[in-house]
Amino acid sequence: MENTALKNGFDGKKFIIWMAALILGSVLGVLNIAWLNGFFDFIASAYTRIFQFVAVPTIALAVTTTLAMLGAKKNTGKIFAHTLFYTLVTTIVAAVVGVVLFKLIAPENLPLVLVEAGKADVPENLGKLSFYQHILSVIPNNIITPFSSGNVLSILLVAAAVGMGLAAMKDSENIQILLKGILGLQELLFTLIKALVWTLPLGIVAFSAQLATQVSAGVAFGSLGKYVAVVLGGNVLQFFVILPVFLLLRGINPLKVFRGMLPAVLMALFTKSSAATLPVTVASAENNLHAKPEVARFILPLCCTINMNGCAAFIMVTSLFTMQNGGMPLTAGTVILWVLIAVISAVGNAGVPMGCYFLSLSLMAGVGAPIGVLGVILPIYAVIDMIETAVNVWSDSCVCAIVDKTMKKSETV
Repeated sequence: MENTALKNGFDGKKFIIWMAALILGSVLGVLNIAWLNGFFDFIASAYTRIFQFVAVPTIALAVTTTLAMLGAKKNTGKIFAHTLFYTLVTTIVAAVVGVVLFKLIAPENLPLVLVEAGKADVPENLGKLSFYQHILSVIPNNIITPFSSGNVLSILLVAAAVGMGLAAMKDSENIQILLKGILGLQELLFTLIKALVWTLPLGIVAFSAQLATQVSAGVAFGSLGKYVAVVLGGNVLQFFVILPVFLLLRGINPLKVFRGMLPAVLMALFTKSSAATLPVTVASAENNLHAKPEVARFILPLCCTINMNGCAAFIMVTSLFTMQNGGMPLTAGTVILWVLIAVISAVGNAGVPMGCYFLSLSLMAGVGAPIGVLGVILPIYAVIDMIETAVNVWSDSCVCAIVDKTMKKSETV
């Protein structure tokens, strides 16, 4: 039985524990006991902080070591090319699905009074930020800030630069000593991550209790109706239909991948941060899917910053909805242009809570659309953010599974 579980990359006992934790947390959250809610808030916050802390060195070390070994691993270029291809294709499909649903469901404009009132809910000064300022914020001006602020894209740039520098000087004896030290740190980090993943059921209980309390209190949902149906419908289709089709086309069992990556998907759902979820995503890919470490540790940190299927769908639909409310004509040319903008924006978005919301706000402010619509959306964005982050991490998992199989197949030819 143990051999079968190892071969399939799935532990039924763990699956039952995760599901039991999810159900237990939901039940306790619905009871709405004050002291218990406070305890779960503490546990959930502690887990989020710990995984965010681990995520920074995970990204830095994984990308640095993979690129540093570029000379010894000639497949790195192929891994990157395949990752970029599937990232762009799945993200474009997510945006297009959003457009199709928007046209089919056709959400009506919000009342003008509601849009005007929504301006007060827009976070101060964010509506004045330009997209160029978002790009500039990614470029670090010192070595400390990217790591202290947790700016994922900045960390990725620094790690890539260091990794390529180490690869270029791989013949130096001092560089070899430095590289061994970095590899040792990475091994230590993944040992710690395994321990954290082992305790994850406690976090799932706390996270699900938090969500159940919010939903039962009526905090998480609003009444935007058709707009919400378009956004969530697009994410659901991407999660349960589009991405599994990609896996099936590559001869991979979607159910097997889903069961193996379930801890990461659940973590993403509750933390609303693909970056904070990254340690669990990498550990699940290696331990449950048996993905090669050099593949998982390179693809997943990269994907958590550029592979944003859920974000692309949100930006696409929200942009169309906001511009429609501003009376802007949504011609075929305009829609095609915004598909491109949504994909590029999603690729450049940081994997942090509300990242897509702030980015959409900046884009709409830049074109003069009524940003009050974003204020109306804000109260229900918590639920949207949860689902789109789960879609992002599920997409990362699918890309990793596809590329891992592709690389293994190429090695046997």
